[in-house]
Amino acid sequence: MPRRREVPERKIVPDSKYNSKLVSQFVSCIMRDGKKSVAESILYNAFDMIQEKTGEEPLHIFEKAVDSVRPIIEVKSRRVGGSTYQVPTEIRPARRTALAIRWLLTYAKSRAEKSMAKKLAAELMDAANQKGGTIKKKEDTHKMADANKAFAHYRW
Repeated sequence: MPRRREVPERKIVPDSKYNSKLVSQFVSCIMRDGKKSVAESILYNAFDMIQEKTGEEPLHIFEKAVDSVRPIIEVKSRRVGGSTYQVPTEIRPARRTALAIRWLLTYAKSRAEKSMAKKLAAELMDAANQKGGTIKKKEDTHKMADANKAFAHYRW
């Protein structure tokens, strides 16, 4: 984190199939070892499974899932006079999206289905329906911030 000037935000190029920056960002987070085509196939196969199961537009369900998982507030450790406090702070919009994507992928990987595409499809559908591990993670984050509301005056 630089001290002198702000870091310029990188431009995200929309993906070719859905022309969505959010899908492009999600593909980049799925990607391992620079294998973007493999990451795209995982996500697009998950979208096909969502289309089959729900009959709705998969991009709409995907955006609904990411929106429902985005946290609004989180706690950050702040050291004041020898003791550490968990101070609730609001989250920037870019970080909200990044956390939502990270949580969706983490909880999708820990599911019991066979392929990553099936795991991801199931997690996205659960998140869109306000259930699953990612929604629980968001609620726990908000509960933690609410429990530490008394230390909000230590915000910087």
